Amino acid sequence: MGLSLLLCLAPLPDAAAAAGGQPDARPPMKAEAAATAGAATSGSHAPAPPPPSPPMLKPTPTRTPMVGADFRNETPGAVHLYRAADLPPAHATPSVDNGSKIIDRPATAWPQAPRGFKVGLYADKLNNPRYIRTAPNGDLFVAESKGDDVRVLRGIGPDGRAQQSVVFAHDLKQPFGIAFYPPGPDPQWVYVGNTDSVWRFPYRNGDLTARGPREVINDKIPGGGRLRGGGHWTRDIAFPADGKKMYVSVGSHSNNDDTDDNPDEFHRADILEMNPDGTGTRVYAWGIRNPVGIAFDPRTGDLWTSVNERDRLGDDLVPDYITHVKEGGFYGWPWYYIGGNIDPRHAGKHPELRDKVIVPDVLLQSHHASLELTFYDGKQFPAEYAGDIFAAQHGSWNRAPRTGYNVARVPLHQTGHATGEYQDFLTGFVTADGQVWGRPVGVAVARDGALMVSDDGSNSIWRVSYVGK
Repeated sequence: MGLSLLLCLAPLPDAAAAAGGQPDARPPMKAEAAATAGAATSGSHAPAPPPPSPPMLKPTPTRTPMVGADFRNETPGAVHLYRAADLPPAHATPSVDNGSKIIDRPATAWPQAPRGFKVGLYADKLNNPRYIRTAPNGDLFVAESKGDDVRVLRGIGPDGRAQQSVVFAHDLKQPFGIAFYPPGPDPQWVYVGNTDSVWRFPYRNGDLTARGPREVINDKIPGGGRLRGGGHWTRDIAFPADGKKMYVSVGSHSNNDDTDDNPDEFHRADILEMNPDGTGTRVYAWGIRNPVGIAFDPRTGDLWTSVNERDRLGDDLVPDYITHVKEGGFYGWPWYYIGGNIDPRHAGKHPELRDKVIVPDVLLQSHHASLELTFYDGKQFPAEYAGDIFAAQHGSWNRAPRTGYNVARVPLHQTGHATGEYQDFLTGFVTADGQVWGRPVGVAVARDGALMVSDDGSNSIWRVSYVGK
């Protein structure tokens, strides 16, 4: 299908992305109570020739049968649109275990972006680089989740590489989310989301190492292992512009276990709200299987999330998604998905909730494993990119033909509102014969407007810059 518009109408579920744990010892909330609780080798090589120019980001009004995109037709500039009304039935295809085995990046392999963009290798030989966040002074903070460190990368040399690399903090607990507080140009703290807690470190602009010991803000966050039964473990952190509250994303412990009277799922599959000092925890939104990335739109103030949906219902169910989050909103997990579609494994449960399930703004391919997201607030890219969302897609395991393993762009049309379509922006992490060498995890906008992308397959960070037509 190349760069043609892919009007695909039924995305798919989650992949190998994030996992979690458990907060306090109170019994879990039943559905009715929850509804009222509140409201993650290297080497450089000359990049391959750029692909043809991308099409306009305008979906056609014509409906066609759902055609699932995969690594063979995910191409820079290709646009996809999926609609809730066109989801296939559950178990239309068998459930598969097709996890990727990472290979070294082939000499001819390089990430591919739309025409006019250049992809450079900013850093490599990192230790499982996952979440990345740009500090107000331009430093890049990187969570090396398996190494339990947060690293700072600074500057850019004539070769396009980072000039300094220093560990900011050691001995964390599967760190992922990073946030600076208070919001604005002069933060005093760096907050880090461990799998089971939120810590903060004293900080001033320009610090390469924490200037004091950690302070435990909340140690009642449900924690987890590293998937495959351990639960979704990543915890993102976000502050609104006024800094009055802190939001923490917590994925489910299971694929689709019933949450009623289930201690393993207490305070999970939701976004928690609390004060910046960790007190006052409440559920902000629920029924969100694994809200890996969360971020506030700087234009509208809306909270958005990038979500891994459930597995084992077939290649094309359930779509992962990106959506703005409504306070008190219910997004279906585990009983329903993408509106009032009943999960057959929970047929007959909670009929009173069926009409309350919110349909997400943007449906992605099922099993894309959508991770960190960010809003493009730089000045380097063309004007039509202003305010758009970029989200890393870690890649599928529960789908026969691989999907994901790229960075997606969600156009917000300078209005702060999505209209359902998304674009393949950065691809090329899978070889023509389906072998995987790279897996995007984090995305951040550099101070100069370049897009930074962490890749825990090649243990690298890529820099995408705009150089013109």
